Amino acid sequence: MNLMSSQDYCESLREYNPSIYVRGAKVKNVVDEPQLAPGINAIGMTYDFARMAEHREYAIATQHTSGKSVNRFVHINRNTEDLLSKLEYVRALCQLTGCAMRYLTMDGLNALFQSTYRIDTALGTEYNSRLVEQMHRIQDNDLTVGIAMTDAKGDRSLRPSEQRKPDSHVHIVARRPDGIEISGVKAIVTAAPYVHELFVLPGRNLTREDKDFAVACQVPIDAQGLTIIARPAGRPGDVSAEFSSRFGQSTGVCVFENVFVPYDRVFMCGEWEHAEHLTKTYANHHRHTCIGARAGFGDLLIGASAMMIETNGLDMQAEPHLQESMVELIKTVESFYACGVSASVYGKTTEAGNIEPDAVYSNLGKLLLAHSIYDMHRLANSVSGGLIVTLPHPDEDHNPDTMDKLDTLMSASPDIPPQRRAAVARLIEDLTASQAGAWYSVISVHGGGSPAALKREIFRKYPVADKVELVERLIERGVHPDSAAKPVQPGQCCDTGCQPPEQTTLPKRERPE
Repeated sequence: MNLMSSQDYCESLREYNPSIYVRGAKVKNVVDEPQLAPGINAIGMTYDFARMAEHREYAIATQHTSGKSVNRFVHINRNTEDLLSKLEYVRALCQLTGCAMRYLTMDGLNALFQSTYRIDTALGTEYNSRLVEQMHRIQDNDLTVGIAMTDAKGDRSLRPSEQRKPDSHVHIVARRPDGIEISGVKAIVTAAPYVHELFVLPGRNLTREDKDFAVACQVPIDAQGLTIIARPAGRPGDVSAEFSSRFGQSTGVCVFENVFVPYDRVFMCGEWEHAEHLTKTYANHHRHTCIGARAGFGDLLIGASAMMIETNGLDMQAEPHLQESMVELIKTVESFYACGVSASVYGKTTEAGNIEPDAVYSNLGKLLLAHSIYDMHRLANSVSGGLIVTLPHPDEDHNPDTMDKLDTLMSASPDIPPQRRAAVARLIEDLTASQAGAWYSVISVHGGGSPAALKREIFRKYPVADKVELVERLIERGVHPDSAAKPVQPGQCCDTGCQPPEQTTLPKRERPE
């Protein structure tokens, strides 16, 4: 079992030489770039967690295709226990990091495992065996693979093949004897600067005219012709950022310019009719994972809110309104997490042999958290008070002219040091009222698909027709299990079939003059 540590992960990144820009400057080496450090720290935790005995039960899995023990984030899920362990693992990591990011590798592998099997079965290709070979290499080297799925899109009223600028969607520009060349722009690529490789996936359904846009492949982060234009991760270097100066997430725009991909790393090459299946399968796996991630973030808000109440000198047991807000916060977090558990329990084994979470519960859980993230912030803010945004900058804590004067402001309970109250207040500010807090809100709404996309998928997958049939049976008095086999007689009003009353006409009344 080859499990890297966070330090090993950092050293492995030094072996790559990607073309990355952050804030207008080219990055010499991602490991030494302070603006990316919070993101590298967060993914580093996924490596260290798997090496800790207390997390081994859900962090390590046995890969069925090789029999090897691997980090769960590079594993093919096979049963309900795998899905539940995945949720636990993601939630536990995001309690520490806010967003663990590496779970994208697992979601991509599972979606590709299903879709390549489906294409092979339909067309006789060999994509699945290629994927398994690449997956074993990823597992043996304990790599992190990002997902480049969302295209720049261009004019959204037009299909990919109709765009004025074809590069608004990644597409095949050349087919060579040894591989393909791809060009185009992928946006919103999570953790792009500090992964080892990228899975490039189609971002929508396609038509025959769009066949060149039907491409799925695996690209090293330093492939020639790939440029990444990224945001800083979190709030690096900001001493007031109790959380996001240590852990954060960078997203990048990935520009592919005639990037060569050998065929052993190509998993879809023009099979346009299978693009939608891959897109929606990945979305389902990832939305299930998002539930665990945001539940871990919710745990941070619950714990920080309770601590803020305590440091303010209040007792929740004696303050019903505080209890009510805390219960509302708990209800919100555990409700969407319960959807994740249900999606795991009702997951279905696919023809490929892996398990896919139930799509209705996955999408419902993601929709609930997307709608609830601002309520979570509001509840945490309401129980915390205005100190979380009015507390002076941490530099004042060490300013000899002001530090003593602030002691009165920060003193509440005699049992709690003022410094502790300040630390909790700044943590809640960071999580809910800062640039990083706003970022978590937007990614909760749009990460893994917009609310509109979630609603479409719920409506598409939910068995509305079964509910209609249920009501039809009730209307027909079909209350007995075998009553559906009984013919419905015109005019029948009960199971035994009595005669309906004869239709009568009321006497016509003369209208008074």
